Amino acid sequence: MAAEYMHIGIPVTNKKPGMTYNEGGKFWVSNVDDYDYKIEYLKFEEGTPFPEAIHRHPHVAYRVDDLEKYIEDADSVICGPMESGSGARLAFVWKDGAILELYHRPEA
Repeated sequence: MAAEYMHIGIPVTNKKPGMTYNEGGKFWVSNVDDYDYKIEYLKFEEGTPFPEAIHRHPHVAYRVDDLEKYIEDADSVICGPMESGSGARLAFVWKDGAILELYHRPEA
């Protein structure tokens, strides 16, 4: 198994400049390249399908080579796996007291 750091996701209550809206997920998100240290800010709207744990706690995102193996290794699954566009899939899990976003995109 191999994992590569992507970003840290931090939920916020006020929109940051430059955030874009994800209508399907009902949340605002910043571009990780706009901030030092690859920070992704998230502001969730009422009715978002994402569970409360993700609204309240930061997460660390990793690109993984085998999504199912990492999910099996997690302490519990918060949500997912789900499609993320362009053939990518992701899941949010608890592992060792932290929320991890596991992201897998098959090689083209």
